[in-house]
Amino acid sequence: MKTRASSNDATPTPTPTQTTRREFLATGGRALAASALAGVALPHVHAAEDNTIRLALIGCGGRGTGAVGNACTATGGPVKLVAMADLFEAKLNRSHAALMQQHSAQVDVPPARRFVGFDAYRHAMDCLRPGDVALLTTHAAFRAQHLAYAIQKGLHVFMEKSFAADPGGIKHLLQLAEEATRKNLKIATGLMCRHSSARQALIEKIRDGAMGEILLVRAYRMGGGGDLAPWNGEGSELLWQLSRPAHFFWASSGLWIELMIHQVDECCWIKDGWPVSAHGVGGRAPNSRDAGQNLDAYGIEYTWADGTKAQVHGRYIPHTEDDFSTWIHGTRCAAQFSGNIHAPTTHLYKDQRTRADNIAWRPPRETVSPYVQEWNVLLNAIRNDRPHNELPRSAYANLAAIMGRAAVHMGRTITWEEAMASDFQFCKSVEFTNDSPAPVRADAQGRYPVPVPGAWTEI
Repeated sequence: MKTRASSNDATPTPTPTQTTRREFLATGGRALAASALAGVALPHVHAAEDNTIRLALIGCGGRGTGAVGNACTATGGPVKLVAMADLFEAKLNRSHAALMQQHSAQVDVPPARRFVGFDAYRHAMDCLRPGDVALLTTHAAFRAQHLAYAIQKGLHVFMEKSFAADPGGIKHLLQLAEEATRKNLKIATGLMCRHSSARQALIEKIRDGAMGEILLVRAYRMGGGGDLAPWNGEGSELLWQLSRPAHFFWASSGLWIELMIHQVDECCWIKDGWPVSAHGVGGRAPNSRDAGQNLDAYGIEYTWADGTKAQVHGRYIPHTEDDFSTWIHGTRCAAQFSGNIHAPTTHLYKDQRTRADNIAWRPPRETVSPYVQEWNVLLNAIRNDRPHNELPRSAYANLAAIMGRAAVHMGRTITWEEAMASDFQFCKSVEFTNDSPAPVRADAQGRYPVPVPGAWTEI
């Protein structure tokens, strides 16, 4: 399958005037604590002369475990997982068991190379040699910290979305992206739809004028949600939050960005640039018992420099209508860009009627999953020493999502220039220990602060 370099590898400029990801871990000796291995010389884990790229998994949830599975399936092998790290031993053990069941020939992670704790990422990356790959698949709060160490060690990187929780985090990532490019390190990001051959084919049609001028993009991700129970005051509040990160803006960027960053990125890809402004509305269901920070519904309108609009809607309320899709309307016709759970339900219609009996064109059927193709591109770039750094483009897409979230939470229009200039951070440092206080604290009822438009700040 061909991959268009202009879609996947180009580094965008920050000017807006330019024209469940991993389901692998659905089912499932004590890992040594990092402190217990201080000063211990770990054995070499690199096969001599076998051209194997070694992997270290930092964050052993479903996304990270699935990403290892995708790497093992990719054509750019051979690869071998040699180290794993997570905050939670049970999660690491489940991940290891699942990977051994399905990819045992490519997994060599004995207990001595399974690390638990806040500094576990360092020990796992220390098991690699320059030119190997670190998988950074924890949540957004730790992405820059872990990336900085990977760059210091001379490692290539695969990182998952979302990438930063706030504008300050985005700025740090952009600085690190420049450093990685200077050191000729490759970085792949988890916005896998950019590697969909079906979507690439439709983008080519759009660029060739098949739809005329693009006037409107509509994106939806709606379904049942999940409430957070109140904090009961027992144990570490920090670790409790990090075991439920999607409920906290500082940890993961919040549920809306966790889920909708793909749709925001699709809008930016379709428009080949970044929005100049965003505004929107959101709220909670009247009967909500959620003790976390997320709203139950978000409706955001993005505007591009040419006046084009994109409407991005998320709703997370049980017993409501599901919708997971992205649509495009041009002056000549409409198109569907994405379907349910990122399916390549991609086609052009004869006119604006988005009906199954009105389809004018479909792309060739995809033969390689985008989840695997992003690894094919990364591994081939490493082996053939081709430039490959998706982080700048992905960081700007993440900033566009942050801009939309802020517009809803703050209750006013947020501009691209304002978002680019902001240094706001929910959490100034993630140099935590198990005894560190949580960045956001529960009230007397065990509940966490929720955005109030007009009184909330995150830009």
